[in-house]
Amino acid sequence: MPTPLEDYALLSDCRTAALVSRHGSIDWLCLPRYDSASVFGAVLGDAEHGRWQLRPTDPDAVVTRRYDDGTFLLITRWTTSGGVTEVHDVLPVDRRRVDVVRRIDLVRRVVGVTGTVEFEQELRFRFDYARAVPWVRQLPGPEPGLLAIAGPDALVYRGAHLEARDHAHAGRFTVTAGETRDLTLTWHPSHHRLPRRLDVDTALERTRRWWQEWADRIDTHEVEHDLVVRSLLVLRALTHRDTGGIIAAPTTSLPEEFGGVRNWDYRFVWLRDAALTLQALIEHGFLRAVEHWRQWLLRAIAGDPSEMQIVYGVAGERDLHERALSHLPGYAGSAPVRIGNGAADQYQADVVGEVLVALHAARLAGLTESSTSWPLERALLGRTLERLDEPDNGIWEIRGEPRFFTHSRVMLWAAFDRGVRAIRNFGLAGPEQDWVAARDRLRAEIDAQGVSPAGHFTQYYGTDEVDASLLVLPTVGFCAADDPRMLATVAVIERELMNDGLVHRYRAESGVDGLAGGEYPFLACSFWLVVQYAASGRHADGLALMRRVCDLANDVGLLSEEYDVDGHRQAGNMPQALSHLALVRAADALAGPHVSGDA
Repeated sequence: MPTPLEDYALLSDCRTAALVSRHGSIDWLCLPRYDSASVFGAVLGDAEHGRWQLRPTDPDAVVTRRYDDGTFLLITRWTTSGGVTEVHDVLPVDRRRVDVVRRIDLVRRVVGVTGTVEFEQELRFRFDYARAVPWVRQLPGPEPGLLAIAGPDALVYRGAHLEARDHAHAGRFTVTAGETRDLTLTWHPSHHRLPRRLDVDTALERTRRWWQEWADRIDTHEVEHDLVVRSLLVLRALTHRDTGGIIAAPTTSLPEEFGGVRNWDYRFVWLRDAALTLQALIEHGFLRAVEHWRQWLLRAIAGDPSEMQIVYGVAGERDLHERALSHLPGYAGSAPVRIGNGAADQYQADVVGEVLVALHAARLAGLTESSTSWPLERALLGRTLERLDEPDNGIWEIRGEPRFFTHSRVMLWAAFDRGVRAIRNFGLAGPEQDWVAARDRLRAEIDAQGVSPAGHFTQYYGTDEVDASLLVLPTVGFCAADDPRMLATVAVIERELMNDGLVHRYRAESGVDGLAGGEYPFLACSFWLVVQYAASGRHADGLALMRRVCDLANDVGLLSEEYDVDGHRQAGNMPQALSHLALVRAADALAGPHVSGDA
């Protein structure tokens, strides 16, 4: 059986990320960036696909774990028959802003608390998504260590003696009370000289201080306070420190249905998800992050706005060619394992709306215009006007027939609405009458074609089906939360998309997405319903649903994309930015008066 996804904790240095299991195995790590090839890929197969296992030899050891306050320094406490130890796992943050990353460090500090505990470790280097078993040799000199090289990548291990065993390296050591043993792994380009040994004390203190200073700036309330703080930290952990790109998740191909084919690579920057993340950060006082991402956006879509993609690489790369890795069996046998994402070639009309709503919120919060920011928004609206009559693939990136999705049409309305407001409220220059005409035309069209004869909003024009994305209509100001059409929509969603108590995106069996199989409830959608409940006077229902979804977070406060209610387990890529930002906004809605898109 594979490790349950909820048994993983996240490490991040805001350049890359790792997943560490409750049992001390680092099963996912890509170096040097979130979207680089993996060096540990066991989460998509087994130990043979790369991992770093570190745990006591006592098979009955009891484990608890936590993050060190507002950081991503993970403390795992092992209680054994011989004593108690802690393992402090961290990806140290390099405070420098650099153009070329020359090293990434991973630290596993073993601290003796009481008694004496024997540890065992197994290190399996598997470069390039486990397609390359590197050349490995012992480091010269008195300090035990290994150097592993495959192609452009090198890893240096230091800290305890390991011996080669069947394409892996293993060993044992003991730690007594008061003793500390530091194990480190350092990535560097293989054509560079061997990096210096890391000063672990300094690195840990620097990293702890960097994260804590960021966490201390969080301005929040008491509704699910700890999970809100952790969720905002997750959003920071998924934001690349150098480029400003905000990835959707640090993993690829963790399944939306166990054993199914809905397995996607989320290690990229979706404009939609990033824009929604920015709104959550703005509401909690992090305006500087918005400016960093806006500069990323300007670089990513530089040139002809007509060539704008809906998703890019961490630094704005455009080539995200999707392909399958047939040698990896996938998590719980869920194949194919994909890298890259074909959604980069889709037209998703709603994206410009999310971007302009976020940038308008930043404007309201005091972010000043740069010489290129408003011209960029004007260009995006100009291109949107040219494509106004095209169907699209929608927020859920359907791979079936493009349609006129109601959510997409509403987000187009929101894009032109924010453009008009920028002119009227901030004195910016633009073709106001053209945008007003487009906005008003869209409203009339949605009112006529996006509402069923039964009086509820529909998933797309010409159907009676509903979609959870309709829950966001009031949040962008298209209608009030207590609009009769919204109340009717909520009633249908509760009846048709909540058969297990959580909200599904849509009825997968309707065939609209062009994919085989089904999926589990999408966690962000349940949080969207919480916001709707809070805004429409159903505060008690909102609190109850909020509690239920928050209870699904794992022991260190992480949420994946979806949840298998019958199997009582998380599903999909994790941790998922959209789940965490939706949690934050749901808690905000419950904490006080509803803040609409007019705010």
